[in-house]
Amino acid sequence: MWLARQLSLRPRARGFHLVTEELVQQLPELRRVRVGLVQLHLLHTSASLTLNENCDPDVRHDLAAFLTRLVPENAPYYRHVLEGADDMPAHILASLLGVSVMLPISEGRLALGTWQGIWLGEHRQAGGARRLQVTIQGEPYQASAWPGP
Repeated sequence: MWLARQLSLRPRARGFHLVTEELVQQLPELRRVRVGLVQLHLLHTSASLTLNENCDPDVRHDLAAFLTRLVPENAPYYRHVLEGADDMPAHILASLLGVSVMLPISEGRLALGTWQGIWLGEHRQAGGARRLQVTIQGEPYQASAWPGP
C-alpha cells in the first residue's frame, strides 16, 4: 500500500509546538496499516520537524532558548536580510534540525516511544500555516483481520 498527499498545520507563533495529534487526526489511513513507514516532509525552508519530548513543555522552551543563542537574529555577517531579521536564522535552524521525519507504523499507529512526540519548529515570528507532504508505505491488514473503521 502506498499513499501520498499533503496536509496542513495551523499557523503558530515562533517556538516549538507538539503537533503529533494534529497530524494523526489528518491521517485516518494509519489505522489500516499493520506495519509500515510514514515520512513527513515539511514544504518550507523556515520551519522544521523533529521528534522529541512530548510531556514537559519546558523541554520545548529550553531548546528554543538554546537555539536563539546559537543562531541569533541580526548577526552582522548575514547577507540574506531583505525578508526580515528572523528569516536567515529560520533558514539556518531548518537546516540544522531538518524538515523531514520518517517514523514506523505498527498495528495501525505511529510506533513512538512513551515520551516521544512530533514537534513543529516555527522559526519565523509569523510563519503562517505550514504544509507537509506525507508518504505512507506499508502492509495493510488483511480484510478479515482489520480491526477498525
